[in-house]
Amino acid sequence: MIKLLHVKRDGSTFDISGLVEQVKWSGRKGSAARTIEVSLLDSNRAGLKRSDIDVEDGQSCIFYWNDKELFRGLIMNQQQSNKMKMPIKAYDLGVHFANSKDTFTYKNKTADQMFVDCCNRLQIPYNVVAGTGYVIRELPKPKTTYFDVIQDALSQTYKATGARFFPISLEGKMNLLHRKDTILQWVIEDGVNLSSYTYKKSIEKVKTRVKLISNKDKVLAQRTNDALESKFGVFQEINTPSDDLNQAQLTELVDSMISEKGQTEKSLTISGLGIPEIFSGIGVYVIIKDLGIEQTFYVDQDTHTFKGRKHTMSLTLNWANDI
Repeated sequence: MIKLLHVKRDGSTFDISGLVEQVKWSGRKGSAARTIEVSLLDSNRAGLKRSDIDVEDGQSCIFYWNDKELFRGLIMNQQQSNKMKMPIKAYDLGVHFANSKDTFTYKNKTADQMFVDCCNRLQIPYNVVAGTGYVIRELPKPKTTYFDVIQDALSQTYKATGARFFPISLEGKMNLLHRKDTILQWVIEDGVNLSSYTYKKSIEKVKTRVKLISNKDKVLAQRTNDALESKFGVFQEINTPSDDLNQAQLTELVDSMISEKGQTEKSLTISGLGIPEIFSGIGVYVIIKDLGIEQTFYVDQDTHTFKGRKHTMSLTLNWANDI
């Protein structure tokens, strides 16, 4: 069921599946790279062969489950001890975005155009790039990471349009996906493939008023959610937008913010039988009859554990408010 290939920098490939005890494949919202953590046997006793892994040689690995590739990335951490085990950790292509810095000055570019430019600068191949549509007039980012500039561009796009996008590495190529386009038909249901759950709700970050002010404290635009104020009282957010926004854009921004800030935070943590097609950024349909829940959620964090023929997963989910 588990297949792990060890790839050396010279292109030679070795199947080290027989040394694998357990694989953890994971990722989370806001993290540049997905990772795998592998527990390997590390002994030349009893006829076993060692993996011959050395992070200093620039080696990578490819992880398959049931003949489907789930992960490809650079091995960056290893450990050896008298316990004759070698834990290793590998990161996918997203790690180059997180661990590389540059100076960026974009004018009248969309987030997807910036994404392609970043891939080209880092000499990273890319595949699917969803059009983000929204033109950002100016985005100067001196001495920052590639991931930071992409996240900033995607954040501005979301505030202006309500559309969420996320970068992800798949089969050795970077992709920029529209979150709404990743809704899967997978159903996770209590009593079927769901073993445990924890459901949380919080209004600690709710704002009932949003005010946009200039650098000179002039009010540029404001909105109030009267329905929420009647229940919770006044909670106000103040924001200073970019100087180059016109009145229509300010109105669009304040409308987007009052909608976003008025949302109750709802999260659902579940665990159950593993489904390899489900990972952070993807939308899934969840049914928990005892809570009256039957709807779509986005995966904010996932950890998949593979051991022998067994695959389990733990997911942190958030409401898909844009569906």
